[in-house]
Amino acid sequence: MAIRVTALRAAALPLLAAALVLPVPAAGTGAAAAGFAPDWDWPAEPAPDVLAPFDPPPEPWLSGHRGVDLAAADGSDVLAPEAGRVSFAGTVVDRGVVTIDHGSGLRSSFEPVDSSLRKGDPVAAGDVVGTVSGTTHCSPDCLHWGVRLGEEYVNPLQFVIDLRPSVLLPRPGQDS
Repeated sequence: MAIRVTALRAAALPLLAAALVLPVPAAGTGAAAAGFAPDWDWPAEPAPDVLAPFDPPPEPWLSGHRGVDLAAADGSDVLAPEAGRVSFAGTVVDRGVVTIDHGSGLRSSFEPVDSSLRKGDPVAAGDVVGTVSGTTHCSPDCLHWGVRLGEEYVNPLQFVIDLRPSVLLPRPGQDS
């Protein structure tokens, strides 16, 4: 038994050494943890307050909040957070919705939005994709922003702010 454990430890050492040297990507962004910089822009200017955070359900079929609600006055511009192509612009139930395919399986959706864009229209980061129009599940003056990676909803805020946990380190010269 001791021989097997020693052999496993010897085989694991190169893997452990590689893991200690390789950069760790931030969740969902592909950015290296050591030099994180958000890739996208906020879908409103100036950066809006977050009225309701991302709160995904424990199972896909259960209720939850699959995006974030942002403070945005009725009639204010909705901006493309990243370049892409409109994959949907129309009404869902009783709300205007715009969805942008950003490539690599990422899609942003916004509601309630009034837009003149059509499926297939290209958009650059920062382009106006519509205006906040009407009410949604949140209070008036609110924009719902959802992001999916494939079929899984992910937290949109990870693309505009650093959501990694803070780590407290000892001050230089101070014993730990």
